[in-house]
Amino acid sequence: MVIAKKSIKLLAVLFMVFGMFTVQAENDTPQHGDVSGNQVDTPEEINSYIQHHLKDSHDFHFYTDNSTGKHYSFPLPVIVWTSEGLKTFMSSAFHHDDAGHEIVDAGGVKLTKIHSKIYELNPGETEVAFDEEHHATNASKVIDFSITKSVFGMLVTGLIMLLGFGALARGYKKGNTIPKGVGRVLEPLVLYVRDEIARPNIGEKKYKKFMSFLLTVFFFIWILNLLGLTPLGFNVTGQIAVTAAMAIFTVVIYMFSGTKDFWAHTLWMPGVPVILRPILAVIELVGFVIIKPFSLLIRLFANITAGHFVVMSLVALMITMKASFGPAASTGMSLILTLFIMVIELLVAFLQAFIFTMLSSLFIGMAVEEHDDHH
Repeated sequence: MVIAKKSIKLLAVLFMVFGMFTVQAENDTPQHGDVSGNQVDTPEEINSYIQHHLKDSHDFHFYTDNSTGKHYSFPLPVIVWTSEGLKTFMSSAFHHDDAGHEIVDAGGVKLTKIHSKIYELNPGETEVAFDEEHHATNASKVIDFSITKSVFGMLVTGLIMLLGFGALARGYKKGNTIPKGVGRVLEPLVLYVRDEIARPNIGEKKYKKFMSFLLTVFFFIWILNLLGLTPLGFNVTGQIAVTAAMAIFTVVIYMFSGTKDFWAHTLWMPGVPVILRPILAVIELVGFVIIKPFSLLIRLFANITAGHFVVMSLVALMITMKASFGPAASTGMSLILTLFIMVIELLVAFLQAFIFTMLSSLFIGMAVEEHDDHH
């Protein structure tokens, strides 16, 4: 626990140092195309602002003082593979530009950022040219390995899990029958996943083999969902690439863990006419390979994204309803409704982690189940 507390304090200090450094650096630099720096008043601007913050980004942007142009934020490392090899620099080099106006010279390679994507300008070009649909005509996307806001959130979540479960494991090794500190929170949840999710769906004989995966998925999603409710603006589980990756892990596990009975029932289903068995085999394979993982990834993605959209829309009521009800009434209405929905979002954060883990264990249980009759 002492190590965990020290690590958390260190992260907090680094967080503040990065933030202060970036505020000072950005204050002295002209800004171009800063979506977050504009005044947000109209419904169209509010919708654009919400859509912008639901997406992943290469830096943390908290607030912009429109009177001074000062940005309160901190950068993240940009790591890209270009025509000249690997290039690294801090995202503050873009000066919050997302419209292709700011050009960064990274070791002879000119890079710019357009709609949260990093592009490399063609040799000899000094600025981006756009077509009628605002697509870059003289630049191409690079392979992006950057530590984006979502990646940073996943690293923080991994560190939290490592510290928390490490403390719980050390307590057990010392012979503590009653967990101390963070272990008192973790142990009931671990037992809940074991007794209410893994055992009933996978079976008493085989559930232990998959407990590490189920626990990782449950706590990973739950902590990320909770981080998404903080002012840091995380929306990791609202990124379809993240939910798709977790769904693929589930597919790989239950496909490779499937018993002979599972594959026999899937590929040559007993008890039905022979002429129908190839058709049913295709249907079963499509269900296990496509439909089941798709249901996993889209449910988590849609629910979390919708929750963030609703919260930010309710916050925006103080602007959209100001003309009708006045500043005080619109702000009070926005505050009450936002607090109410945030309480619900706390439940949703746990519920979505539970549903993803429950369905994963159910699919794994279907694959490892032993059938009595497979004639």
